[in-house]
Order: sequence, then C-alpha cells, then structure tokens
Amino acid sequence: MSTWIAIGATALGCYAVKLAGLLVPAGLLERPRVRRFAALLPVALLAALTAQQTFADGHALVLDARAAGLAAAVVALILRAPFLLVVAAAVVVTAGVRALGG
Repeated sequence: MSTWIAIGATALGCYAVKLAGLLVPAGLLERPRVRRFAALLPVALLAALTAQQTFADGHALVLDARAAGLAAAVVALILRAPFLLVVAAAVVVTAGVRALGG
C-alpha cells in the first residue's frame, strides 16, 4: 500500500509543479536573469546526471571504463565531431577498456 501512496504523492507533486509554472507572471519570465537561468539549468542538470552515472556506484566513487568513454566523448566534442561520432567514440572506448579488463 505504501507504494501507491508514493505514486499518488509523486503525481500530486508533479501536478503542483506544473500548476506553479502556469501561475508565474509573464513579466517575471521575461527578465534577463530568469531567461539565463532557465537556459543554463538543463545543462547543469544533465552534467550532474552524467557525472553521477559515470563516477558513482551506489555510495562509492569509481574510476572505470565509463570514465574513459566520457573522456573520449569530451575529446571528440573538443574536436567538434558530429554528435553520432561523439557517441560512437564513447561506446567504442568504453567497450575496448572493458574488453581489456579495465
């Protein structure tokens, strides 16, 4: 039964956040600082998610093949490679390090 309570609370919370977003005055959303924050927030959240998925295993920090794949993706991005090539580089390097026992 506690699972359904959690699902219901999450649904209500999502609805409340959506409603709060609709109630924000349009003038507030046009301010330069708010626009900049709204533009940078998804980037920061994605970077945090990437770091957490790459360097965490439960409650421990790890440095394994995922870090090598991320490094390969960063190098490909610095070289201005197309997105699919960036993903392919990360996959190939991660798989190669894992195949070598890393």
